[in-house]
Amino acid sequence: MKLKDQMFSQFATSGLTELLKTYQTKHTPKKGMRFNKSNITYEIGAPKTTDSSIEYEISSKIPQDEVADEKGKESYFKKVKAILVKEKEKPVSIEMENIVWDAEKETEKKREYVKLVYRYPFESLYDEKKLLKEVEDISRNPGKRKIPNIPGIMTVMGKLVLLEVKENFSNTAKKNMETLIKANETVKKTVCK
Repeated sequence: MKLKDQMFSQFATSGLTELLKTYQTKHTPKKGMRFNKSNITYEIGAPKTTDSSIEYEISSKIPQDEVADEKGKESYFKKVKAILVKEKEKPVSIEMENIVWDAEKETEKKREYVKLVYRYPFESLYDEKKLLKEVEDISRNPGKRKIPNIPGIMTVMGKLVLLEVKENFSNTAKKNMETLIKANETVKKTVCK
């Protein structure tokens, strides 16, 4: 893995971790990177880099206690998917996933999830022109903005890029999670018992 990939992944992970903590504080926290809102469990997956881009998964459990049968679960998934494909920010993948491993009991639990994968080219996560202006402003007025020390990153521009990657990745993930939550709320009203 290249240094750039590692640094982008580290700061994207940091942004998603902060976002998850916000959701877990606002809603019911669950184990791992999950939280529960209105009887639906949501999960934010760790980001990974692929070919000069970074991707992550978010998912929501289909509320099987409130959906009658397999056809109902499939209908629920299709209706959530229909809402999500109309969004400006479309996932690269929308799937229904069916199996979750329970490590504590070493058993498989059957659960249906709506799983979304989002992918962003590195360059879409920061605005180089804006950051160049900011570097110029900081060089003219060093006290204008306090930039944290980032081990291994020596330039102001490098630090600003990573901070913007973290912020933009977190903001984008929040917007995508809110879209998934709203889609679930809409579908739950029409499909669930």
